[in-house]
Amino acid sequence: MGTEELYPAGRLSAARRATAAAGLDALLLTPGSDLRWLTGYDARESERLTCLVLPVEGEPTLVVPVLERPDAEAAPGAGFRIVDHADGDDPWPLVRAALPGPVRAVGIADRMWAQQVLALRAALPDAAQRLASEVLRELRIRKSPAEVAALAEAGAAIDAVHRRMGQWLRPGRTEREVAADIAAAIRAAGHAEVDFVIVAAGPHGASPHHGTSDRPIGAGEPVVVDIGGTMPSGYRSDCTRTYVVGGPAPAGFVELYAVLRDAQRAAVAAVRPGVTAEDLDAVARDMITAAGFGDAFLHRTGHGIGLDTHEDPYVVTGNPRPLEAGMAFSVEPGIYLAGRYGARIEDIVVCTTDGGQRLNTTPTELIAL
Repeated sequence: MGTEELYPAGRLSAARRATAAAGLDALLLTPGSDLRWLTGYDARESERLTCLVLPVEGEPTLVVPVLERPDAEAAPGAGFRIVDHADGDDPWPLVRAALPGPVRAVGIADRMWAQQVLALRAALPDAAQRLASEVLRELRIRKSPAEVAALAEAGAAIDAVHRRMGQWLRPGRTEREVAADIAAAIRAAGHAEVDFVIVAAGPHGASPHHGTSDRPIGAGEPVVVDIGGTMPSGYRSDCTRTYVVGGPAPAGFVELYAVLRDAQRAAVAAVRPGVTAEDLDAVARDMITAAGFGDAFLHRTGHGIGLDTHEDPYVVTGNPRPLEAGMAFSVEPGIYLAGRYGARIEDIVVCTTDGGQRLNTTPTELIAL
């Protein structure tokens, strides 16, 4: 898979047309996934301004610090010119110069730093500011075949780490010790970056975003392991499995896990075009609620994934968006009993023309180590 397939030049033209249709004069994108999606440039976030200026009319311009120009020039995208600024120079006149004619409204990167938002307001005091995601969300939400292949590559890499879990998860080892081994394995499996490692044993498993601690893992404790990283392509992995380590599971846990497993499988099987995001959430939620654990399912069923770990579409109550072919998202119901234990199963699924493709292929049964 070549970078030209992942970052095709036509994206700038598509974004320009969508910007005009939204009633904006330009997009202004600082480092983040939108900038990378359009140009292939994985820019550094810092106090030195990097900003893609994409006007409806006129040449796209990437404003960069002079010391980072070589990296920008090496980006796989095409169709934009690069201008640089030295330390101590004000970069905002370069942004203004790249905007031909009067500017009434601009779309700015959703995660532009506040100091840059305020500086932009001073540079363009008459321009209304809106979120660039109003334009780019619809362009990014359906993945191309090359993007699906990149997500599948990421899924296979994180699956390889889960398959090795028996090497590290043992009673007496701390969550932090296990997490260090997992982080090294995530890189060894082909990821460029480790994004997160959750190792949540026993009562810690009841906190969905626990992270790690110096608490030793006890014999027979359930352990929730949620891990993910960024591949060299820029596309992300995210997969959760639940393990029982060094002894029989505590009372009630096997039954709880069976409910969760059936709900997660049913939700994966329900993926197809036309099903709404909230209806997909309800597939898993209704089954878990019917079993008496509804209040213990604390979060949405899933989130989109691509160049961000969390992006549209969100599989959550209140989102009526119908699924479409190419949408990629997690299916990850969980059950969390405070003070006792928790469990979560997470796969990345791509909606196809007639169903869903599961990108994580490791078993979803309860795994005893």
